[in-house]
Amino acid sequence: MYQRLLEHLTTAVVLLDAQLSVRWLNPAAEALMGLSLSRVQGTSLECLEGEDGRIAAMLLEALRLQHPYTQRETQLVMASGERITVDYTATPLSKTELLLEFEPRDRLMRISREESLIARQEMVKVLTRGLAHEVKNPLGGIRGAAQLLERDLPDESLTEFTRIIIEEADRLRDLVDRMLGPNRPVEQRPINVHEVVERVRALLQAETDTIALVRDYDPSLPLIMGDAGQLIQAVLNVTRNAVQALNENAIEQPTVTLRTRARRQFTLGAERHRLVCEVCVIDNGPGVPETLAESLFYPMISGRAEGSGLGLSIAQSILHQHQGLIECESRPGHTEFRLLIPLEGFSEPEQDRQEKGGTHE
Repeated sequence: MYQRLLEHLTTAVVLLDAQLSVRWLNPAAEALMGLSLSRVQGTSLECLEGEDGRIAAMLLEALRLQHPYTQRETQLVMASGERITVDYTATPLSKTELLLEFEPRDRLMRISREESLIARQEMVKVLTRGLAHEVKNPLGGIRGAAQLLERDLPDESLTEFTRIIIEEADRLRDLVDRMLGPNRPVEQRPINVHEVVERVRALLQAETDTIALVRDYDPSLPLIMGDAGQLIQAVLNVTRNAVQALNENAIEQPTVTLRTRARRQFTLGAERHRLVCEVCVIDNGPGVPETLAESLFYPMISGRAEGSGLGLSIAQSILHQHQGLIECESRPGHTEFRLLIPLEGFSEPEQDRQEKGGTHE
């Protein structure tokens, strides 16, 4: 009776013996770990042997002391190589049986991270607009005064100085405009996301021949509603950042992978979408410095001495205009930017897309 109840739980439950070998696990645990009971029964779970054996040591200690033990936000490496974050509780049932309960945390952590990212981006947008207003007004006055002064100068050679004032005022105005991001509304029309990615790939191939640009496309993706020009700019900004990071560091076999996927029942911020288009830009560079991880999408923030710090901020603004966002996951040797765009706005039937050549091989 109790086994039937455990089989219907959405919480992953695993029963271990005194040697931490699997006696039983419920369907939720099979789904979480990608393993079947018949395959792992009587063997130890590889994911519990990670972290230099610390997890296994803690479980054995809980069994020895006959005292429940709970660990929050622990990262487990599955047999497939996938990393998942879980809360788990170890409850000794006897001297020879230990019950483990796993609660996945990745989705909740991602939702919380995305809500924080969206909130920060909105705050940056408000601050930037206020700054732009306060800067552009006096810039206009300075420029106008320099033009009036230029007309009344007795010596024509002095106009060189007024020309410098005017050019610098224009440069600062353009910088503020770039900080504000796209200044025109999104022109929604059905587009093939692979045409966007291929355009970016062609542009970067013309700029560099030392970095491999690898395609990993899902040709079954439906058309999306969006502004092709703006999306090209967003993908280009992110991909060019990856290329520049690889060029500035001595990386063996530098590679940027452009990957497209469809994500089903996906949450962006607090809103759940039936289908989301995911464009990933993956490089094998040194990774994003931890000091920049939280402020990566702020304007004027850059990890490169000659970087303007506007590329990622503008790309994030473009994705927000498309009701999407950009996520970043980075560690040394693997940096992945995910551009996520909801697909609810437009979806042609498969037959219509095939007739129009909507998929990309």
